[in-house]
Amino acid sequence: MARTTQVIDLPFITKIDKKAGHISLQLIQVLREAVQHGQLQSGDPLPSSRELAQTLRVARGTVIEAYDQLLAEGVLESRARAGTYVAHALSSSNKQQKLSRKNNVMTITTSARAFAEVLKDFKPLPHLPFAVSVPINRTQPNDTWRKFGNRFRARGEGIPTGYEDPQGILSLREAIADYVRRSRSVRCTPEQIIITTGTQQALYICSQILFEAQDQVWVEDPAYRGTTATLAHSIQKIQMVAVPVDAEGIQVERGIALAKSARAAFVTPSHQYPLGMSMSLARRNALLAWAKNQNAWIIEDDYDSELRYSGQPFPSLQGLDPSRVIYLGTFSKVLFPSLRLGYAIVPEVLVDAFCGLKALIDRHSASADQHVLAAFIREGYLERHIRRIRNVYAEKRKEQIEMIKQIIPTELAHLEPGDQGLHMVLWLADGINDLEIAASALRDGVAIKAISPTFTHDHKRSGLIIGLGDFETADMRIAIQKLSHLLAEAKAQSSSSA
Repeated sequence: MARTTQVIDLPFITKIDKKAGHISLQLIQVLREAVQHGQLQSGDPLPSSRELAQTLRVARGTVIEAYDQLLAEGVLESRARAGTYVAHALSSSNKQQKLSRKNNVMTITTSARAFAEVLKDFKPLPHLPFAVSVPINRTQPNDTWRKFGNRFRARGEGIPTGYEDPQGILSLREAIADYVRRSRSVRCTPEQIIITTGTQQALYICSQILFEAQDQVWVEDPAYRGTTATLAHSIQKIQMVAVPVDAEGIQVERGIALAKSARAAFVTPSHQYPLGMSMSLARRNALLAWAKNQNAWIIEDDYDSELRYSGQPFPSLQGLDPSRVIYLGTFSKVLFPSLRLGYAIVPEVLVDAFCGLKALIDRHSASADQHVLAAFIREGYLERHIRRIRNVYAEKRKEQIEMIKQIIPTELAHLEPGDQGLHMVLWLADGINDLEIAASALRDGVAIKAISPTFTHDHKRSGLIIGLGDFETADMRIAIQKLSHLLAEAKAQSSSSA
């Protein structure tokens, strides 16, 4: 095994005041406190007496005297030909001190507690059936992605450099503009595109720059938790207006009745999240007419738009009125979530504001991957990759639907019809709590999410979000059997308590 060079820094020794004298006693006290406060932990190495004496500019005997005292106290231990370390025997007492500190935490603000609750909705599920957005096996990018990465990071434009433009590198914005024009009927120029770390960041920026205090905003009911949580914690105290959806998408007339003068509407017209329907042309025209009459914005989250399994993907809403629609896209689903690259296409009047807040949040998105992605799109590999994974997911979707119908009785659950996206909705029978089922399933090695948290309290329904992935057939069957067993138990308990 190759030896590693270890540089041992002890920043806390700056407390030692050489003018006060008794350096050895001061050093003993400083090291004791460092161990007590967790700055030094069990098994941590200390500098040699020679190195520490040079650092402090004192005689080596002064350091040896301090070390000897702490060795005698059991705070330190000496290892032959290895050096001096914090004693392993202190590990149990350190744990007790940590527990004591944990039980004596400072009071946190209401906002801090609220954000801690938000985190629960965004904890990723393990890579098990049926987690959403887990690229495995045939749905992972092929070797071309790796080759582009090696090329651009090692010798090309993606080598380490200085700060980049918050808007994103031009070559990627040009590639995206061409791609969305051809695939999504989006009308824009590269100057209207801002590269983000994903749809979530774009939603957050929209929530901060589009509204004044107490503005009303339409949100689909049910809706993506990332949208509702972002709006609920906006600094302007935005008023969310939950507008129900039906088979044609958001009910525009209902929205007008609830809040005609709303400042914006957040919608997923190509593939409603989580129910899966697309917005009809009549509803799209009605939504755009309302926005024009009220001088309102429409924020279009083009969720899972590329992954339709029968017919062509639906065109974007943005293409019908580019001056009023803010279009949000991501590469998380078609490539992989850890890439953390998405984009917002905004009317020209909003570009500077969007980029300004983006600069405050993270200065700019990682530039190396932007160069890789630009080449991947420009040379046609993205569209080939999408065609390939569309075929894989269509195959798995068909297989998954057949298994669910074979294994789970209809009196326990039934599937919501749909022909696109990376998940399906499994509606549960009355009396079955989806939150409890999701928790029990995870303990049994099945990764699913409850759908009820995406609804407002007035319209809650119990169901499960079943993700599509290139999981092995045998693993899928076992997971569905486990799920069926849990549903049967829950139904029996519900019936007995009725």
